[in-house]
Amino acid sequence: MSHTAEEVAAWMFAEMRDAGILYQADAVEHIKRQFGEHFIYVNEKGHASIDKEVKKAFKKLHGGKAAWDRDAFFWGWTSAIKNEV
Repeated sequence: MSHTAEEVAAWMFAEMRDAGILYQADAVEHIKRQFGEHFIYVNEKGHASIDKEVKKAFKKLHGGKAAWDRDAFFWGWTSAIKNEV
């Protein structure tokens, strides 16, 4: 079965909605296993990263209500809307 970037993004959104936070390392491992390695690439710093189309679809789903923490490598709800989700 072939998956789409939108399906991967929907999984990411559900995980973040339920847990309030989504660590990139956990997401990368799950995406590889469940959706396929073609949704993962190695970035210029040598880290495994999530396909840009997936991240674009994920951003559409959260509508700017989630933020990326570049120091800790996770997405989390912005404090302004954390309780609304």
